[in-house]
Amino acid sequence: MPPTPEVGLPLWLLAELTYRCPLQCPYCSNPLDFAAQGQELSTEQWFKVMAEAREMGAAQIGFSGGEPLVRQDLAELIGEARRLGYYTNLITSGIGLTEARIAGFKKAGLDHIQISFQASDEQVNNLLAGSKKAFAQKLEMARAVKAHGYPMVLNFVTHRHNIDKIDRIIELCIALDADFVELATCQFYGWAHLNRLGLLPTRAQLERAERITNEYRDKLKAEGNPCKLIFVTPDYYEERPKACMNGWGNLFLTITPDGTALPCHGARQLPVQFPNVREHNLHHIWYESFGFNRFRGYEWMREPCRSCDEKEKDFGGCRCQAFMLTGDASNADPVCAKSADHGIILKAREEAETARLAIEQMTFRNDRNSRVIARG
Repeated sequence: MPPTPEVGLPLWLLAELTYRCPLQCPYCSNPLDFAAQGQELSTEQWFKVMAEAREMGAAQIGFSGGEPLVRQDLAELIGEARRLGYYTNLITSGIGLTEARIAGFKKAGLDHIQISFQASDEQVNNLLAGSKKAFAQKLEMARAVKAHGYPMVLNFVTHRHNIDKIDRIIELCIALDADFVELATCQFYGWAHLNRLGLLPTRAQLERAERITNEYRDKLKAEGNPCKLIFVTPDYYEERPKACMNGWGNLFLTITPDGTALPCHGARQLPVQFPNVREHNLHHIWYESFGFNRFRGYEWMREPCRSCDEKEKDFGGCRCQAFMLTGDASNADPVCAKSADHGIILKAREEAETARLAIEQMTFRNDRNSRVIARG
């Protein structure tokens, strides 16, 4: 038994294999200073991480990045994860994927592939991705994934520049014979937070998109089409915060490319010293480290969270969002209407009504911009 039974098990392991990526999406959740981060873990070090997490109860692993396909040992990592008994997920842009690699991943035991798109329109997709060939490659690989016997799982990050074409996005997914489609409105962390003025939709845009999505759900059901549409809204238009990651250090464990362990993939920006798998085993990291215990439970909470009758439902909201918007991770998530800083969210909603930031004017996620940001 773990030394603190009230702490949940790290059931979901996110393996951020690399920050390298051929695309330049302006809403990437990677840290702004990713180009200044340390050396990537080796194959053997990832094997050790996976084995330790599995011993602690981890059941699913997501291979992510950056773009995980740039790792030449990806098939080896998948094979080892399968040998250990994980359900394996590959979260990819599809850039760098080939028929041969799909076949190799299937042989290694990969269970699930999710391919992301930037838009249903080739020009907008490629402009956001920073690649003239991205859209055609994604279409080809989405079809190839299906042809190799995988369910087609697509992810579209929606924002003010593509959400008004939600019907075209869904029609593309239907034409591709997709099985699952995640229509995920931008979550404002990392580069998305930096580019919020160019990304946050208006309330009217969101309401229209959700209405159209629901209409398509009804239509698909009536036609007997099994395609599932998942619509994810940004919490900027909510009055209560989300139960971020189902609680701090309670279910999700992220390992970054250099081995830093995080309770969520956005936590690296916090002024908290997080442990590294090069120096500590995962049992110590999960149960004993300061970083993973910093916001567990309720003792850390200030008012209004401390006396709130909803704190066991939302755990005070997102610590990263509280830090980004107020400068203090111990504050209430400003999304909450009870927060003294809720005005920040109200102002963001107002700014979205008049924002005119074009795609070309946003700060794109690339090594050059990251190095500039890292230098301050």
